[in-house]
Amino acid sequence: MSAFVQELFHVGVYKRNQGRVARQVTFAAMALLVVLGTWKMGQMSESDMAYRFLLPGVVLVMGLWVAYRLVNWPAFADFLISVEAEMNKVSWPGRPELIRSSLVVMFTIFFLAAVLFAYDLFWKKILELLGVLN
Repeated sequence: MSAFVQELFHVGVYKRNQGRVARQVTFAAMALLVVLGTWKMGQMSESDMAYRFLLPGVVLVMGLWVAYRLVNWPAFADFLISVEAEMNKVSWPGRPELIRSSLVVMFTIFFLAAVLFAYDLFWKKILELLGVLN
């Protein structure tokens, strides 16, 4: 925990040119959560100006700073760098293959839903004949 607290007060960027996209997207997601949370905090407070604007503003600045430092914390940054490296190795399907695969998945889902519906009707009728269900 103390290493993270010490890392909060550093200003530099860890391995600046590696894992940039993964870090930027992660920071953007965390920043969005902080912004929405502080906005909701300000909306919930109906008291004086300090609780409506000052406290959410301080929490916003602190939350954005923690999010910025978290994506530059060496352990987490190395993880994001390796995630981006692995994502660059992925071979993404072309449009025709994507459409075919999506159709197979949708057909399978609807087929299994129909089978489960038939089983449900079957057991409902059996249990009604036995008098278990009214």
